[in-house]
Amino acid sequence: MLNINPKMLPRLDEIETDLLARRARAEQEGWLGEIEGIDLTLTFLRQKREESKRLARIAPVSLGMPGLRSAESDR
Repeated sequence: MLNINPKMLPRLDEIETDLLARRARAEQEGWLGEIEGIDLTLTFLRQKREESKRLARIAPVSLGMPGLRSAESDR
């Protein structure tokens, strides 16, 4: 599963713009299979963008640093 770094969101916008241009060309040429593939890719891209934005809003949780237990606490 691919996780997108929120810093890469502008790149996803560029990819979406390119895909939309390719889709327009496919419509002009009547390439129905290509249109279907591009639509599927656009769906996945948009889902990843929304997931990445959602994860960026969630603050990381500090779990602390694990430590060694003392010999007395084992008894």
